[in-house]
This record gives sequence, C-alpha cells and structure tokens, in this order.
Amino acid sequence: PPDCAHLTGRPEACGRIGGMARSAPRHDRDAGGPPDLLAAKAALRQEVWTPMRAAKVARFPGAAGRIPNFTGAEAAAERLRSLPAWQAAGTVKSNPDSAQWPVRQRALEDGKTVYMAVPRLAEPEPFFALDPARISEPPRKAASISGATRSAQRVTLAELTPVDLVVMGCVAAGEDGARLGKGGGFADLEFALATAAGLIGPHTVCVTTVHELQVCAAGTIPLTSHDVRLDFIVTPERVIDCGRDGPRPAASIDWDDLTEEKIAAIPLLAAQRAGRPDSAR
Repeated sequence: PPDCAHLTGRPEACGRIGGMARSAPRHDRDAGGPPDLLAAKAALRQEVWTPMRAAKVARFPGAAGRIPNFTGAEAAAERLRSLPAWQAAGTVKSNPDSAQWPVRQRALEDGKTVYMAVPRLAEPEPFFALDPARISEPPRKAASISGATRSAQRVTLAELTPVDLVVMGCVAAGEDGARLGKGGGFADLEFALATAAGLIGPHTVCVTTVHELQVCAAGTIPLTSHDVRLDFIVTPERVIDCGRDGPRPAASIDWDDLTEEKIAAIPLLAAQRAGRPDSAR
C-alpha cells in the first residue's frame, strides 16, 4: 500500500542468507553509516520482504536478501517507457538485477545504449556496454547478465559516455525519492564514481521500477549522506513524481564509510584510492 503501513519499523536485524560457501565476500551488507541508521534500514528491508513473500509477488528465488524480482516487472517497464525522460534518453545506465531486466530489454528495443554494472563491481572492467546495433542476441537475452556476458563489451569507467537516465534497483522506494537497496552500497558507489567522471550531472534523471508493496510514504526511509535520491518511481499501476526541486547535489565517495575489505573487493575503488593525494595514509 502507498502509505507503507506494512513498515512498522521493528528493529530486528536483517538475517543472513544461507547457501553455498563463496570464495570471496559478496559485500551485500556492508554499506557504511551510523549503526543505528543501518539497523533501521535492515528492519525496513525485512518489513518489505516479508509482505512480498506473503503476497506471493516475489518471483524465484524470492525477495529476502535481494532486489526483489517482482510480479508485474514487465508492466512497470512498459509504464516507464511512457515517461518523457525515457523517450529523450539515448544512453541508460542500469543495475544488473532481474527486477530491471525488462527495463534493460526495452531500452535495447528502443535503440538505447545500455551500461550495466558487472555484479558487485567485481572486475577491473566493471561495466557491460550493450550497443543495440552490435548485440548478437535478441534484446531479451542480451539484457540478462548471462546474455551481457556473451554479447556486451566489458569497459572501464573511462570508456563510458555521459548518461541520460539512471535506472536503480530498490528494496523499497519512498515517495520523497529516498531509496533503500539491499545493503551493499553498490548503486551509490556507482553513482558517485560516474558523477566524479562527469558521466552523471546535476540534471540526470534517476528512476526505479518496483511493486506497490515496495513503495513507502515520504520520511519512512532514513538516509545517509551518500544515498542517491530518485526522481521517479514506476510501479505496474502508476508513476510517482518524487518532486526534485532544482539540480541534484553532487555525489561523492565517503571513504570513511568503506571497509578495507570493500575497497579490496572492488578494483575500481582500489585504483581510485591509489590515485588520491592522501592514499599513503
């Protein structure tokens, strides 16, 4: 529901997701910030994942621990297509999650270049560049992670061109533009890095597609200094204009919020820090 009554603010912590052991940390739960704020965000995630699971609106493999692949993602992607900001965009930067797969597909169908982050920014060339004129598979296949691995060119941040529209995945999205990711801080890092490189400007439009159960009233989602605000939230039923007034504040990396493990796991971050004047400290 749009008033986000299902978000009660219970302070339980976000649980770990079981499964096979991984060879390297995924860094899905180590975004920086004050502990009390991080605990509040963790509680909010649970308060979104739980009703989505109960309502059976999260597709395989489920909502918990993820940007939920929600029922109606295709309808939300079609509705996003109606926005003037979408129609005017020639280049789209998108998250790699399944929930936004239909958005990436439609971007390619509409002749847009798509930049998609390699999951968790874990490679020296951390972006896929999908050129609709050069992909070797249909847009639906090419827009998936496995399809991009086959069809896209891997590129560095320096090889990207300026972006007209940014598509961000969310666990929850507030009507005031606040967004809640799954806790790794990757979307905000990508945004800050792209801003520093001149690829995202103060008027670049940011959007998300979500289920109605993921929409929260203004003021529900707590924010840190590095959190990026949305301009539009698109659900299968409606478009929410978050009412940004004026240019977007410049995004920057808060190095004090990043752990050594996080920096080591993301080659682009390690390279950025190595180039800082104070990197020897």
